[in-house]
Amino acid sequence: MKASNVLVLPGWQNSGPGHWQSLWEAAHGYQRVEQHDWMQPLRGDWIARLEDVVLGSSEQVVLVAHSLGCILTAAWAAHSRNTGRVKAALLVAPPDVDREEVRQMLTSWAPVPMNKLPFPSVVLASSRDPYCRPERAREFAAVWNAEFLDAGPLGHLNADSGLADWPGAHDQLERLMALAGRSE
Repeated sequence: MKASNVLVLPGWQNSGPGHWQSLWEAAHGYQRVEQHDWMQPLRGDWIARLEDVVLGSSEQVVLVAHSLGCILTAAWAAHSRNTGRVKAALLVAPPDVDREEVRQMLTSWAPVPMNKLPFPSVVLASSRDPYCRPERAREFAAVWNAEFLDAGPLGHLNADSGLADWPGAHDQLERLMALAGRSE
């Protein structure tokens, strides 16, 4: 698989230069899906943008989502007729957009899409994520038909978590891509 077919889906406010997603892009040549507005994200706009990028790819893609990017992945999969173009998805630190304090910040994102994902997926979540309780992240994984992995008490699994280029998560991505490749 070409590195450019690995699509990075940052969350709200984008991923800065010290975020593992940005470091993976620089190290591996992955492609970020740029959104029109990172500060006031609209669910429909983000879904349309992901659809455009997926359709513009000449091959199947792998999604690497963080935070709101996870909710984007599930919302896109619930509406798109092109989910067969996705080989697999790594979903890191999904926020619970149904929680009142999160819903107030991200008004167009509730409810959390509760649909089975039609491609192999892994949810990687922290036991101390301020935006999602661990049992809720496990519920998302179960409903999305994704494998669940506990990353430990590392906050929101972003640059503030001190993960740097987070080789353990990249190993999970490679494992997921290998598994998805065997199911073809």
